[in-house]
Amino acid sequence: MSQDVKEKIIEIIAEQAVLDPADVSLDQSLEDLGIDSLGLVESIFAIEETFDISVPFNANEPEQSDFDISSVAAIVSAVEALIADQKA
Repeated sequence: MSQDVKEKIIEIIAEQAVLDPADVSLDQSLEDLGIDSLGLVESIFAIEETFDISVPFNANEPEQSDFDISSVAAIVSAVEALIADQKA
C-alpha cells in the first residue's frame, strides 16, 4: 500500500466527513465516518481528479460497481490497482 496514495485518500475522505485525517482509520467504512451518498460521489470525483484516473463507479447502483467502497482500506487498494492498470 503506497503511503502517498493512502494519505491522499484519507485526506479526501476526512474532508468529506469533516474530520481530522488522524480520525480516519483504514478499517472504517464511509458509513462509519458519516459520509452519505453525495459525499461518496464527491469523494470519487476528488479521487479521480487527484490521481488522474477513471473510477468504475455507478452512483445509481453502487453495489453493482467494480469499485470496492466497503472500507477506507478497500478504496485505497482499488485506487492503487487503477493507478497500476493505467501505468501498464
